[in-house]
Amino acid sequence: MSAQLRLYNTATREVADFKPLVANKVGIYLCGATVQAAPHIGHIRSGLNFDILRRWLTATGYDVTFIRNVTDIDDKILHKAVHEEIPWWAVAAKYERAFSDAYKALNVLPPTYEPRATGHMTQMVELMQRLIDNGSAYAPGNGDVYLEVRKLKSYLTLSNQKLDDLQSAEDADLTYKKDPRDFALWKAAKPGDPSWPTPWGAGRPGWHLECSAMAHAYLGESFDVHGGGLDLIFPHHENEIAQSQSAGWSFANIWMHNAWVTASGEKMSKSLGNSLQVHEILKKVRGIELRWYLGGAHYRSMLEFSFDALEESSVNFRRIEGFLKRATDLLGATPEGIISAGFTEAMNEDLAVPTALAVISEILKSGNTALAANDLDEVKRAASEIRGALSILGCDPFDPIFATDSSSSAETLDGLISLALEQRQAARARKDFAASDAIRDQLAALGVVIEDTASGTRWSIS
Repeated sequence: MSAQLRLYNTATREVADFKPLVANKVGIYLCGATVQAAPHIGHIRSGLNFDILRRWLTATGYDVTFIRNVTDIDDKILHKAVHEEIPWWAVAAKYERAFSDAYKALNVLPPTYEPRATGHMTQMVELMQRLIDNGSAYAPGNGDVYLEVRKLKSYLTLSNQKLDDLQSAEDADLTYKKDPRDFALWKAAKPGDPSWPTPWGAGRPGWHLECSAMAHAYLGESFDVHGGGLDLIFPHHENEIAQSQSAGWSFANIWMHNAWVTASGEKMSKSLGNSLQVHEILKKVRGIELRWYLGGAHYRSMLEFSFDALEESSVNFRRIEGFLKRATDLLGATPEGIISAGFTEAMNEDLAVPTALAVISEILKSGNTALAANDLDEVKRAASEIRGALSILGCDPFDPIFATDSSSSAETLDGLISLALEQRQAARARKDFAASDAIRDQLAALGVVIEDTASGTRWSIS
């Protein structure tokens, strides 16, 4: 069994032993939401994947400081404000609440701190001043501030690109840039847009500046892990590195990126018209089931979404949930969670959740066998190991956050199966074995296995 956590570092393109900068402490910065629309499952996957990392680090003894920012000023937010005919800050507040609701529904733990861009203008101005003073950035006099990328000793190593191969954005104003590839730290105010004062003119921050400033404010000049989706590697994370290292900060030690949720092979996005909003999907499945589905793939693997796959995943989860309920009923108490050796080994190998799910499946088989044999010790062991694993994956059905979420469908299922078993028992009592067998066969066709034992009839989901 591997006792050492190993993680993939995008910067080195290798899986290596995780060594925190400070013993027993871990600092994580995750690029959070740009709050300009309701979240779809592609947005939420990132928060969920890094929630699993955080839970695993905490479970293995680390004191984790987890920062997830909110971008609450952005071109997209301003555009949405015009479209919805409400102030820009109302757009940001509306959709920040939507993200918070989605995170809560899927049991994503709240971050240690959740800074907003608009609350950290002072830190951004201080960072720009530092970059101008050391010659890394320049203010051409029109209110903009740019980072001079040609002066960087290393740039684009995260995305493995060459500077001369980059092209300027089609809408970029090159009038004030020394080089077309220089990027904006600060954007001069436009009529009607929100702005903040700086020594170089009123305006608002560039997207990249805010994360460097906030990561430094909460985690210092260096920290352990910086995370986000694959689509953020360039330009966002490359430019964060450029700003931060130009300021003399070593910044993130490890870079981790989750893959996308795709639909028909394409990255999920509003522009493609295939965005699946979390609140709509939660009308079809419970939050715990959606989390189980989204967290089941390896974080670096693309997840091709389909409702058929979601339903199959939900059925599989309900089998696990059913076992835990029957084990609890048999034992007369909810089993305490423990972490098995097999689950530990899987999670320590770059959070190999698919392997961990295979471990859970094997434990479930032995647990169901133990239930049939009335082996209480083995039932307790299996239930405890499954619950321990589910707690790390954020899918513990006994977690109070899922109490309301889980009760309706789980109790309905129990009630319907109990009713069918009562009807079967009544048929057996009146020696109507044809009706009894028909009920058994109909349940079997639905995946419900009936076992007649000396201590009574038991059922399980196959």
